Amino acid sequence: QLQLVESGGGLVQPGGSLRLSCAASGFTLDYYVIGWFRQAPGKEREGVSCISSRSGSTVYDDSVKGRFTISRDNAKNTVYLQMNSLKPEDTAIYYCAMKRGYYCSRESTDFTSWGQGTQVTVSS
Repeated sequence: QLQLVESGGGLVQPGGSLRLSCAASGFTLDYYVIGWFRQAPGKEREGVSCISSRSGSTVYDDSVKGRFTISRDNAKNTVYLQMNSLKPEDTAIYYCAMKRGYYCSRESTDFTSWGQGTQVTVSS
């Protein structure tokens, strides 16, 4: 059974760091596109970052460029999102999702399987 499980969220002060994990089971991450999305209260879900299948090309939303890094550990079948210099506006539920094919997408509707989400709160 195909499953994605996020972990690593929590409460952090502005300027702090967190590393989110997205562990896959039932399929091999390397063959699929994995995206990180987030949804803040009262806002639409938005794409944060994405890593393409095979080549591992990465894409970032402008709001997180230079602060977030997406990576993939094929041996652990896990994708990570390293988040540095966190801001209060980064507060949201973060989801990872899987998309078939080779290329990243910013559209959540292109992703077919989703994790349950992990809460990230940036506050002093």
